[in-house]
Order: sequence, then structure tokens, then C-alpha cells
Amino acid sequence: MPWTPPWERSERDACRLTFDEDVEAYDCARPVAPARVFDDLVELAGLQAGSSIVEIGPGTGQATRPLAERGLRVLALELGPQLAAQARRNLASFADVDVLTTSFEAWDPGSTRVDAVFACNSFHWVDPAVRLSKSAAVLRPDGHLIVLATPWVVPDHADRFWWDVQDDYAAIGSERLDPATQHPDRVADRWTLESSALFDEPTVRRQLFEVTFTADQYALNLSTQSGMKEFAPSARAELIDRIRRRVLNAGGTVTANLLAVLTVARRS
Repeated sequence: MPWTPPWERSERDACRLTFDEDVEAYDCARPVAPARVFDDLVELAGLQAGSSIVEIGPGTGQATRPLAERGLRVLALELGPQLAAQARRNLASFADVDVLTTSFEAWDPGSTRVDAVFACNSFHWVDPAVRLSKSAAVLRPDGHLIVLATPWVVPDHADRFWWDVQDDYAAIGSERLDPATQHPDRVADRWTLESSALFDEPTVRRQLFEVTFTADQYALNLSTQSGMKEFAPSARAELIDRIRRRVLNAGGTVTANLLAVLTVARRS
């Protein structure tokens, strides 16, 4: 049976709560898209200092900080109480950032209307029955929905590591994956939104970027990934240790390639 991502299963709500178990690892090891992606975001959505944004699922605030540094007023909605607490600590120096401990679905906006709704690597976790309609409902006329995804990809110039590491997955009984299936040209624009009458045709920009991890940093990052949580605890621990040792044996660092897919759509 084909693997179904956890955000497309009936237990989606339980799965997304597991991120709250890895606050320190999440805070230290999750990569952030380059500054130019956030510059594009501001430009495409017509934002400026003082513009208001609701952010869905900020985690510990990795993507919130670049928004705040550009003078935007951010209301960040974080489901996990531990993640929300860390985000408040990380963002305490920004007077125009508020972090609420709630899901986007449960949040009561009242009369709140904002210039943009923003989600970075979180929109797919929102209940599909409401994610577009509620986003549109809280936007001001001509407001924008901004969805940023940063999937890991394997371009032509990628290191041989991404093929060799499949041996470690096989060693714990997992299936080997062909890294060629993760070529950036095969990554679709996840949130094109053409089928929604709530938004105009979106603008999509794609930018490759690299992140270099030490062995320990990469092991931490792996521990936060939803796919890794699919394994039994003993198998997960063995796999992460195997991969950590592989990175150490290969020189102590590994460079990952990510693809920033920025989708900006104006409310119809």
C-alpha cells in the first residue's frame, strides 16, 4: 500500500502535536529559508512596515523573526504549548509580535482582519475543510495568502551521501528510496490554489538553497522530521545513530539542498 503522509490521515491532529515533544531540537536544527525569500514575500504581497499578518504554526519562531525584522505586525498561532513558549522567548524583543497557543482551526478571529495569512511548512497540517475558507475570511479586501514550503530535494549536483544513506534505512527494515525522485524539477508547486474561487491565480517563486549540518545538527534535525516519527523508537534511534556516524566518517558535515516554494495569492 502506498505511503500516505501523516497530514493526510485521520490522525492528523495527533501527529502534529508530536512536534511539541522536540522543542529544543526543533529550535536548534530546523533550517530557515534565505532572506531573499522573505524579501520576495513582502514584495509579492504588497506588504510594508506596519502591515498585519496572521502566521499559522510558527514553531519556535524561525520564520517569524524575518517577518518581524521587516517591520510587520505578526499574530502567530502555535498549537504546541512548549513550542509557543519557546517562540515567545525567542521573539521577546519584537513588540509587534504576539504568540497565541491555539490552532488556526480553533482560533476565534472575532472582527480581526489582516493584510496577510502566512504559513511556513505548516499549511498542509491545517484541516483542508477550513484552511482556504478561513484564510480568506480573515483577510482584508486585497489581502494575500502566503504559503512557503521548503522541501528537501536532491539536484543533479547533490553529494553521493543521499544515495549511500539508503543503506542505513534498509538496515532497519525500511524501504530504500531513489533520491532521483526528489529532484527539484519533480517537486510540484504544492499550493497553486487554481481550483479555489476564493483567491486569484497565485504567483509562485522557487529558489534552491543549501544548508550545511554537522553530524550532531543533522541527527537533531532528523529527530524532528515527521517521517522519522513513523519508526518504532528503537529503530528510530538506531537509524539516527547510523546516519550520524556516516556523516562523521564522511568528514563531519553534510550539505542538504532545499527548495523554497513561495506561493502568494490575493483574495478574490
